[in-house]
Amino acid sequence: MAEDRVGWGAAERAEIANHADNGSWTLIDRSNVPSDRSIVRLIWVYKRKRSGALKARLCVQECAQVRGIDFDQTFCATMRPTSLRALAAIANSTGMRMRRWDFVA
Repeated sequence: MAEDRVGWGAAERAEIANHADNGSWTLIDRSNVPSDRSIVRLIWVYKRKRSGALKARLCVQECAQVRGIDFDQTFCATMRPTSLRALAAIANSTGMRMRRWDFVA
């Protein structure tokens, strides 16, 4: 698995770049953190996709967050492509319209 070290590093850099592009956070110095606030811990979650691609996700420990202070949005689960195709087929066969699409690379 030593050969994966470069791949995992690239996956981590891609995740950091995605967060930077999305403006997910503002980096501040520890000395500037207000006394009534705490710094939340981040953890890396690694996954090898079925295709063999390496995916690294940067996650915050949920138990360390307070809604409205540390975050204002919640996680929305993603759908597998097979589930999306099934849903589109059902909508098409019943004459329903699908109006909301949200794709993120």
